[in-house]
Amino acid sequence: MDPSKRLWLSFPVSLLNLIFLVSLFGARPTFAASSISAEQSLSGDQTLTSSPGGNFVLGFFSPTRAEPRKFYIGIWYGKVSQSQKTVVWVANREAPVSDNTTSELRIAGDGNLVLLDRSGTLVWSTNATSVAANSTVAELLDSGNLVLRDGSNSSGRVLWQSIDNPTDHWLPGGKLGLNKVTGKNQRLTSWRNSEDPAPGIFSLEIDPNGASEYLILWNQSRVFWRSGTWNGQIFSLVPEMTSNYVYDFQYITTPEENYFNYSMKPNVTLISRFMMDLSGQIKQRTWVDNTGNWILFWSQPRAQCDVYMLCGPFGICNERSLPFCSCLRGFSEASPGSWNLSDFTGGCARRTPLLCPRNGTSVNGGDQDRFLRMDNIKLPDNYRLSLSAVTSAGECESSCLRNCSCTAYSYDGRCSMWFGELTNLQQLGDGGGTLYLRLAASELPNSKSSKGKIIGVAVGAAAVMLGAIALALALLWRRRRRRFKALRVVDGTLVPFRYGDLRWVTKNFSEKLGGGGFGSVFKGTMPDSTQVAVKKLEGIFQGEKQFRTEVSTIGTIQHVNLVRLRGFCSEGTRRLLVYDYMPKGSLDTVMFRDCSPVVDWGTRYQIILGTARGLAYLHEKCRDCIIHCDIKPENILLDASFLPKVADFGLAKLVGRDFSRVLTTMRGTRGYLAPEWISGVPITAKADVYSFGMMVFEIVSGRRNSDPVAEVKNWFFPTWAASRLGEGDMLGPLDPRLHGDARMEELERVWRVAFWCIQDEESCRPTMGQVVQILEGVVVVNMPPVPRSLQLFGDKPESIVFFTDGGSQVASSNMISSNSQNKSTTSTSSMD
Repeated sequence: MDPSKRLWLSFPVSLLNLIFLVSLFGARPTFAASSISAEQSLSGDQTLTSSPGGNFVLGFFSPTRAEPRKFYIGIWYGKVSQSQKTVVWVANREAPVSDNTTSELRIAGDGNLVLLDRSGTLVWSTNATSVAANSTVAELLDSGNLVLRDGSNSSGRVLWQSIDNPTDHWLPGGKLGLNKVTGKNQRLTSWRNSEDPAPGIFSLEIDPNGASEYLILWNQSRVFWRSGTWNGQIFSLVPEMTSNYVYDFQYITTPEENYFNYSMKPNVTLISRFMMDLSGQIKQRTWVDNTGNWILFWSQPRAQCDVYMLCGPFGICNERSLPFCSCLRGFSEASPGSWNLSDFTGGCARRTPLLCPRNGTSVNGGDQDRFLRMDNIKLPDNYRLSLSAVTSAGECESSCLRNCSCTAYSYDGRCSMWFGELTNLQQLGDGGGTLYLRLAASELPNSKSSKGKIIGVAVGAAAVMLGAIALALALLWRRRRRRFKALRVVDGTLVPFRYGDLRWVTKNFSEKLGGGGFGSVFKGTMPDSTQVAVKKLEGIFQGEKQFRTEVSTIGTIQHVNLVRLRGFCSEGTRRLLVYDYMPKGSLDTVMFRDCSPVVDWGTRYQIILGTARGLAYLHEKCRDCIIHCDIKPENILLDASFLPKVADFGLAKLVGRDFSRVLTTMRGTRGYLAPEWISGVPITAKADVYSFGMMVFEIVSGRRNSDPVAEVKNWFFPTWAASRLGEGDMLGPLDPRLHGDARMEELERVWRVAFWCIQDEESCRPTMGQVVQILEGVVVVNMPPVPRSLQLFGDKPESIVFFTDGGSQVASSNMISSNSQNKSTTSTSSMD
């Protein structure tokens, strides 16, 4: 062979040998995908992936891309979109490193897992009593638990684990509790803000005094929420937190410790998490793949503004605005950067200093501090002084002005004054008190102006007005005539309204009837005196053509138990719907307000039956099945004769069905959500059936399902009702205001319908068409099994039988038949 060719062929072999030698002596050691041992380390973009399912990932992360960047060692979900990276545990949450490429996570000489910065300085350690380094292994498990174990023997004794040292997340298998021997309280502590995982101001922990309840604390000193005590099945104030087909919950107490933990049911692939949010709420969220988002399932405290000091000093909380916190007039954010990162606890600072009397004398009247009147305010929580000797509002104001420390006062027949910072202010829709906030005079418009200015303005205004008044009257007459013609509501016709017209008929949206997840509803009066309800939609982003097409489809759906759509408006980003006005309002107003007259049994039964007919029409009689997705008393309206009409049924079609998982849970209607909402499976019409069943309980009992009842310790109403019915007491759960005045045959039908509708498995629930037949007496059913979620009885083989008046059976293919009634059946069908 030619020597030159021989040299050419040998060159690649020599190059490969060189590469091999470099990799052997100069490269960073490799390590197993889910663990770190003594000779290995992790830095830069290297990660561990949990085994065997890859549910979790451990590595360096930075909560922000802004410079200078800060890096932390954390654990996050591996199967959640990285655009929604969700960190569940942070090692060095109070000590970030500045460079992840030169920092290392490794096993130290004492066997502990440690984080070293670029200079080799110890940043974080597991601080476990360990064995020699060459036998210690750190492994990330598929449960999200990072364990440090002794690898020198087959037992692999656990020396330390992250699940015993939680940060803000509580993962399945983890404990939240108190070690009575060491005094250690395993608590969840919120992040400081959305870009800083350092411990924040809010924490969740078990009662250190030994009571079987959990507390949320502000600054680890002020308790502002309690779970209620554990009764063996649920925490009394958190009925949502109960074992079901997804979770098993248990509270454990021993001489050494008290703790609560939970686990996922076998074969459940749902990704769900509990966290102490920086909003001051404990939240449960569920990942839904087809939306690519975390969905809020429940939160406590339920009202965001119930969180103590959420908005800080001189901040005010408003449930009807986003963000919830804002500064009082005359104040601005004390730390704008923190507010931009959703940390409002620093509160607000006064823009203009107050002027105070000096040496007992008043300052110049024009510069004297003044007061801003604020109505419908939840008054501050901090210290106030009540002056019984002050007998007028003017005297109360003067008393506050004379004291430099007085920042606000209120007078309701008695004078109250506040000093220093004002905390926990809340803007209410109605109710509350009137607060007078002290501000520098320059922060408020001066009520005094010169006579010359007043005269000049008056003369000029008069001249302009006299010149325009005749023209205005003529134009108004012509406009009203055109508008009357345009706004006539014609039966059977869907009217396209202009936004200006709807603003006119609602008097600039001045009379609000209510509101919900989709927007607010206002009362309007057409020129022919027809009353309508106008709904301003929020979060509807379809193009105008698509919106008009969808609305036209909904406008053709008419049923006596559905609220009729009269017209719509689609201009730019404005979307409004016009409905018939319902004079009795919504069902929740009639049923739950103390001032409302008691609704008799016959009316309640007709409301239940009419609502069922409306839903059956949506599910079974329309060209396409329409799933409402948000059945609750607020969405059932009543006309003058108490005829029920299902409202907002078109919004599921307009917005898409995934909206309800977000809006209804965020707006406080989670008690009506079927269990499948949290499992990520496609939603069927049976989700409406479940919600209907929960609402039936409330109609019959006259109370909210989750309202506390003094005489009942376990006050989740369906659970209590099941126990009473199990004892044969049909009247016990009935609204006591009815004094037992109900037809027993109808009451029995209603109880059976309600319990069948809330079965955990959707295949076990009847259709709404079957519900109508049961309520009408055409079909008879036996008492169903108690749902597992109610936690009263164990699993028992139960069954359902349908009987027609003629004796023939109409049975669902999903249900087992039995001979529990005094009529016979002709055929049976088995459940898969």
